[in-house]
Amino acid sequence: MSVNTESQKILSSDDISYLSTEELKQEIIKLTNNRDTDSISQKAQFAKTELAPLFAELARRNPYPNPEDQVSVVLGAWASIWSSIPYQDLLPGRIREQSYQIFRDNGYYANMARYVPGHNLPFLQKLSSFLLAYDLMVLQKFEVREGQWHIQNIAVKQALRMGVTPLTIEKAEDWFTDVLNSNLKIPKAELLPNLDKSTAKRLETTLLTIPQFEHLYVDRDFRLVKTRREAKQRPSYTIAVRLR
Repeated sequence: MSVNTESQKILSSDDISYLSTEELKQEIIKLTNNRDTDSISQKAQFAKTELAPLFAELARRNPYPNPEDQVSVVLGAWASIWSSIPYQDLLPGRIREQSYQIFRDNGYYANMARYVPGHNLPFLQKLSSFLLAYDLMVLQKFEVREGQWHIQNIAVKQALRMGVTPLTIEKAEDWFTDVLNSNLKIPKAELLPNLDKSTAKRLETTLLTIPQFEHLYVDRDFRLVKTRREAKQRPSYTIAVRLR
């Protein structure tokens, strides 16, 4: 059965069950295409009404249901193509094509993104190469214990750069390596010196939480991740595809 080409049509349960796993993944990618800029409330409703049955079917087919087997599969670099995690767009101007998740075999991973406020405004696009860019990294540790993923937030790193040079995956990986080779025990007062107090406080709150983390589906090229910052919080979802 071919993937439905009408993005507004909601597939029935029978339609979904007849899709191959590859078709199911492509249907999810198609439905979320160009929707990552929606508000968090819109994403939450979209996940509940349209994506939930697709997510459930894909989770049923997870080729690596045991977290212990998932670790070696997730190592490498990924691009998040759709996510309902609130903190990712806490700062304005995130460039989605320059946002990455990188997992290392030493138990560390990083969520990284470039922010250029105003880069998508037509009258500023010609000046985009001269705009000040803000690169942000949330550094975390991961391990699997007793059949569950355990995530620990370690640090928030930032760098101010000129927007002329993109944050490529190669540069992101080099920055990650440099951070891992540095002293990670940064005094709290120096943690976020260039952010306004309100944003810094919200990022520090994110840093202090211990998120719940679950791969509903993972293979060598595609990940569907369910997270909760707190047990009572509604779940967030991230769809990621492998870069390398």
